[in-house]
Amino acid sequence: MPDNTIDHNRSSSFSRGLAWLVQSLVLLRMQSGRLLLIAVIMQVILGLTQLPLIGMLIILAVPGLSAGVLEAFDVTSRGGRPGINLLVKPLTSGTHSGRLFLLGLLVFVIGIFTISLMLSGSEVLLDPDMVSRIEQGDIDALTELDQGSLGKMIMAFLLGIAVSGTLSYFTIPLIWFGDRRLGQALAEGIKALVIHWKPFLTLALGLLLISVPVIVLTSLLLGMAASGGLIAGIVMACMMILLLAFQMLLFASQYCAFRDIFGIGERSGPPAEEDDNQLVA
Repeated sequence: MPDNTIDHNRSSSFSRGLAWLVQSLVLLRMQSGRLLLIAVIMQVILGLTQLPLIGMLIILAVPGLSAGVLEAFDVTSRGGRPGINLLVKPLTSGTHSGRLFLLGLLVFVIGIFTISLMLSGSEVLLDPDMVSRIEQGDIDALTELDQGSLGKMIMAFLLGIAVSGTLSYFTIPLIWFGDRRLGQALAEGIKALVIHWKPFLTLALGLLLISVPVIVLTSLLLGMAASGGLIAGIVMACMMILLLAFQMLLFASQYCAFRDIFGIGERSGPPAEEDDNQLVA
């Protein structure tokens, strides 16, 4: 088993965060086509969350899918060509799938609790019909909210995402790469985030700077898509690629940070070629 013992004296400077960001960009460029294909398939799977029963199962499977993306970056870093099968590999692992599903349940419950706590006292935002309309993407439902309620809702969702992300950031790779049990992975992961706050601050600022042109370009593309027709379809496709690329950059930075702080260890050399080579040029 890889030696994933945390080194408290490593990766504690501000500059390490910048190094993670640079490494992430290099890693993403190595197999950009395949990694983006994996991102597309992941979004298709996540798009099924609105379905009864299946949707809940997919929500619980998010940590496993995330581990699959991290596995794809690990294969890339070792000179391999990541296949789309890696996305679901952690979910079919008898050793780790149960822990990842349990983490998904824990993150879901804590996220819902956090959001509910933030929205407590607001009858409009807790109204089941209003919540259902918002979940279904009803724009009219949002326009019916006053500025105070809308701002409170946004803050609640952002806080829920922040809490869930903090809990799972290192917990997922510690379970998948480090073979940790859930409780141990949670404790070590949160401790690592606190100890190495300096490089993470730099990393967050770097990602924020990169997100600015992404947001600007997305806004411009949305404006162009309003014209309709064939051009609108092309523009929307470009916008999706841009957003997926940024999402994969976030995963890449997570992988690079984990590898630097915990180490992944020897993993039997470069991986073999995947069977789906024909899917990506």
